[in-house]
Amino acid sequence: MLVRTEHRSLMIEGARVIDPIVGRDEVASVFIHDGKVATEPTAGAHRIDAFCLIVSPGLWDIHVHLREPGQTHKETIESGTLAAAGGGFTLVACMPNTTPPLDSPDTIRRVLDRAASVASAAVLPFATITKGRAGLELTDFESLMESGAIGFTDDGDGVEDDAMMRSAFEQAARVDALLVQHCEYRRISDGGVMHLGEVSSGLGFPGLDPRSEEAMIERDLGLCRETGGRYHVAHISTARAVDMVRKAKRQGLPVTAEVCTHHLLLTDRACVDGNANTKMHPPLRPQRDVDACRQGLLDGTIDCIVTDHAPHTADEKSVGFVEAPAGIVGLETAVGVAAEAMIQPGLADWARLIEWFTLGPVRVLHRCRKGIVPGANVELTLIDPDATWCVNPDRFLSMGRNTPFAGRTLVGQPVGTMRGSSVAMSVATSRCI
Repeated sequence: MLVRTEHRSLMIEGARVIDPIVGRDEVASVFIHDGKVATEPTAGAHRIDAFCLIVSPGLWDIHVHLREPGQTHKETIESGTLAAAGGGFTLVACMPNTTPPLDSPDTIRRVLDRAASVASAAVLPFATITKGRAGLELTDFESLMESGAIGFTDDGDGVEDDAMMRSAFEQAARVDALLVQHCEYRRISDGGVMHLGEVSSGLGFPGLDPRSEEAMIERDLGLCRETGGRYHVAHISTARAVDMVRKAKRQGLPVTAEVCTHHLLLTDRACVDGNANTKMHPPLRPQRDVDACRQGLLDGTIDCIVTDHAPHTADEKSVGFVEAPAGIVGLETAVGVAAEAMIQPGLADWARLIEWFTLGPVRVLHRCRKGIVPGANVELTLIDPDATWCVNPDRFLSMGRNTPFAGRTLVGQPVGTMRGSSVAMSVATSRCI
């Protein structure tokens, strides 16, 4: 549960301020006045005891399914952004595989207008690459960008036709648009429901061949090289895919990549009990792929961490592993899961983790962001790095409860977000306002 308050002036005292955007990491106080970062405290400012807390630029998740319009029995812009704020995110980028898809200026404007009235975090919408996500006709990138689209993806499906994807790259290059690809050839994945390997064979489940992801990345990198269009690999999940992106970056191609929190921590062995909440797309992979994704973050091959937050109803997930829809919710567990994957093994520290949720997304989207500097608009996240908590889906702010982490104990938890003069603090912390 979040408690919201409005404060014209605030003084956040004694925090560890981690700001990868400006290269800052120090214990300090942060002063806020009229929705801006200030240089000094204001008389009568409301004080927040932030000793032992981290203050960072607001976390961003650039791969989220808010389900609105058309699928509001699963999630809404209001509930999804409330979950985002509860998970420490001040901005989310929503995918366009809604009903109808976000393939016209009107649908983009409807999402932005709805977000302006009800959202607890900023919302940036992606538009589709093809009309209706059917893979047959390109959308008008320029008009969609003018309406507020930040990039283009048919997420949920890859654009399989080579000529269509070449045309998308050419149009993207002309207008400097970002193409985000759900990398999967259906003719190769062929109905698979989990990673093709020993575990799927043992369970008797149809296996999803990792080459379906890798082959599309390979094709797209060739098109990127030929056209110069900006290309982003969504939810990368295999060692070979990571290596291909690494080589492309070394060659100077305009390529970026993201990895989901669950692909950093869980392997396909999590599926052995047939729990449909371990079914996702791309699927959980073997440990060698998890290790490669972690290394990809560490060496800069992968730019940012995302959740691919994908709410489904309990009824939809109750029909058995093979028939259930793929996807899990992730906004409210993201920081704790990422910390378990990267900090607890000693691979990274909190400064690096926060970088992957702040500076990384900024680089992918080519956005301008000031960080925690005087005069900047307030957009902050407060994190308790030592908080130990148990994942309880019944307490989620999201409408979705479909998580494989139920009952898991995590360390590290966001306790508040600030946007302008609005403060949202978790009642789970003694620092609740």
